[in-house]
Formats: sequence, structure tokens, C-alpha cells
Amino acid sequence: MKNNQDMVIKEAKTPFFQKLKKFKLFSFQSKLLNTRKQILLFQIISLFLVLVSNEDGILLRDLLILTGFVIASSLANTFIGKVTKGDVYILQVATFLFSIGVAVIYRLDNELGIKQIFWYFLGLVVFYAVYFIMKSFKGWKNLTWLYLIGCFGLFSLTLLFGTRTGGAINWIRIGGFNFQPSEITKLLFVFLLPSFYLNPKFLKNFKYRPYFMMAVVYIFIALFFVQRDLGTAVIFYGLFLLSQFVYGEDKRLMLLNVILAAGGFVLAYFLFNHIRVRVLTWLDPWTYIEGMGYQITQALFAIASGGFFGTGIRMGQPNLIPVVESDFIFAAITEEMGIFTGMGVIMLFLILVYRGFKISLEQTDLFFKFVAMGVTMLFAIQAIIMFGGVLKLLPLTGVTIPFVSYGGSSILSSFLSLGVLQFCSSDTRTKSEVENGEI
Repeated sequence: MKNNQDMVIKEAKTPFFQKLKKFKLFSFQSKLLNTRKQILLFQIISLFLVLVSNEDGILLRDLLILTGFVIASSLANTFIGKVTKGDVYILQVATFLFSIGVAVIYRLDNELGIKQIFWYFLGLVVFYAVYFIMKSFKGWKNLTWLYLIGCFGLFSLTLLFGTRTGGAINWIRIGGFNFQPSEITKLLFVFLLPSFYLNPKFLKNFKYRPYFMMAVVYIFIALFFVQRDLGTAVIFYGLFLLSQFVYGEDKRLMLLNVILAAGGFVLAYFLFNHIRVRVLTWLDPWTYIEGMGYQITQALFAIASGGFFGTGIRMGQPNLIPVVESDFIFAAITEEMGIFTGMGVIMLFLILVYRGFKISLEQTDLFFKFVAMGVTMLFAIQAIIMFGGVLKLLPLTGVTIPFVSYGGSSILSSFLSLGVLQFCSSDTRTKSEVENGEI
């Protein structure tokens, strides 16, 4: 037995095994497994497939733009490690999610795919701009009135100039572009909540100060009901309950708001027909397959037809699903790229949420600790709502999947929020992560 062990040790010291050890092919510390390189490899393969499968052949314009996208994303993920000591994984995860989304969008519609890439370029500018602006200014906690007025101002703009799309009044048309103010309102609300609780000068002598934010939130919820933007209303209320849990001294108020939320939902079900329709569609879409249940049933058919490995790029029929490029893009991903890819998208969001909570826990400033948590919850709630809606686990609401769904407002607001989270990350990279080449 001892001779065999000596032989194994001797073999392990031979030049071959020494070279194999240096190569580290199967080691998680290997540079071959560097996250940036994984993203680059996926981008090259996926975008090449959608290009060569185009019925019109490979278009030179599209080839140049897609190549520019690959180069820009690679440079952006490299540059972030040079300008900050904070978490660099969150931008990499966002890039991976966007790459999956834009490949499917380009497959659905070439022009929409190209537009989405231009939104990505602008999103990167917004991401870095927000990071440096937040780094240069120190008084974010004291701008309570500004956040409050900003929220009400955007609500007013939507109600006065908004257009009805899909039953909801949540878009403003400026020239040839559509803008969704609620995307910005969500981030302002994330800043408003900790600013209210941590700014002692705000309504210092107001007797009913603990109830002030409650009143503001319920006004916001009422305005969302007027706009019929129920998805964003859910996000707002979730963030409000979270803030009460973190900052609220009277936990009975939190319990009261949970009860009011449950009662409000029941009341809304009987008062508003569009809510009742969505609930009925969620419970039994097959009964209404020719009408209001058509969208969700087609999405379920698409997911089922894709199986584990997908039908292949341009081999499915995701175009049969209404609004597939935005609200139902997850169904298109799973149909042509497979359930495994769909699970990968969900896992990427889990990683993003994990990193976000890690940032929040390691942040020492109480204000930015909640801001980081709030931004993370924005990503998490939106993803849960849409994944649950497409898979018929939750009633469907009109929100987008961050970084994945088509839309300028969605992409810009997502990168805006990511820039805030990047600033909040401070220094979350461990020494081992840097030394092992994992970043």
C-alpha cells in the first residue's frame, strides 16, 4: 500500500502533472472561468447565431453595432474595477442579463434589437454618471423635500400628459419617444423612505410625524389605482413595509398596514373591473383562451414547447405572444433557449439580489444601507412579479424584467438604479477574490 502511495506522489511531481496544475483547467480559480470571459463567450455565440439565422442574411450595419456592443460591454466591465474598490459583480450580472435579452429581442425584431443596444450604450453612460455624481455629493440624506416633491411632480406629469397603453396611464410621449415616469419615481421613493426616517430636521415639530409617510404612501397607491398601474403600486407598498420593518419603532403600525393592504386588495377586487379580470385570468386562463387569457396561455404553450434545451434560435413561435419583447420576454427565452436558460436567468437575478443584500449589510452608513436594500428589492420584486406572472404563479401585472425586457425607460432606470447600488457597495471585494483572479 505504501509503495502505491509513493508512486502516486512521484507521478504528481512529474513535469506533466506540474504543468497540468499550473494550467488549472478544472479550478474555479482559473482565468478560463473569469466572469468577464464567460460573458464575452456567451455574447459571441448567441449574437452570431441570431445574425446568421437572419432571413435577410448578415447585415453589415447590424454586425458592426453588435460588435460594438460586445466591445463596449467588455470595456465597461473591465473599467469598473479600475475606478472603484466596490462590488464589480453587479455590473457583470446586469451585462449577462442584458445579453440574453438583446439576443432574443434581435431575433424577434432586428430594429428593436438595434434600438435596445443603443439604449444599453446610453444606460452605461447613465450608470457611470450616477456613480460619479453620487460620489461627489455628500448631502443625500437631507433632501427629503426634494424627493417628495419629485415623486408628486412625476405623478402629476403622468396624470396630465400621460397616454393610455394596455389599459394603464403610465406613459408620456415626447416627440418620437415614450417615457415612463414611474421608473424614476420608484428610485426617488427608495431615497425618500430612509431620508424621512433619518433626517431629524424634516417635520421636526409635527405632532403626527410617524403617520405622515403612511398618508403619503396611501396617496401614492391611490394615484397608481387611478393610473391603473398596479405592478408599480405593489412595488411601492412592498418598499414601504420594508422601511417600516427597518426603521419603524411601533411594529403595530406595520401589522396595521399589512391588514389594510389585504383589505384594500379585497375591496379593489370588487370595485375595479380590470383587477377582477386579471385575477380571473390568473385563476383559469384556459376558460378565456380566446380573449383575456390568450396572452398567458400562449406563454405557457411556448415554455412547454421549448423543453429543457429549447427549440433553437428562430425555430420557435414566440411572436404569437402579444407584447413578447417586453412583458413576456421570459417565455420567448425559455421557448428557443430552453428551460435551462430560463433557470439561468432566474439564477442571475438571485446572484444580483444576493450581491445587493451583501452590499447593504456591509454598508456602514444607515442611509445608504437602506438605499442599497431598497434598490435590491426593486430588482427582486420586479423579477418575482414577472417570473410569477408568466409562469402563472401570480396575477399578471404590467412591469418589465430589469435589464432583460425591451424598453428605453426600463433599461435607463435599471442602469440608474445599478449606478446607485454601485456607489453603495463601497469596498465589498475580498482580498481572496482579487488574488484568485475571480474578478
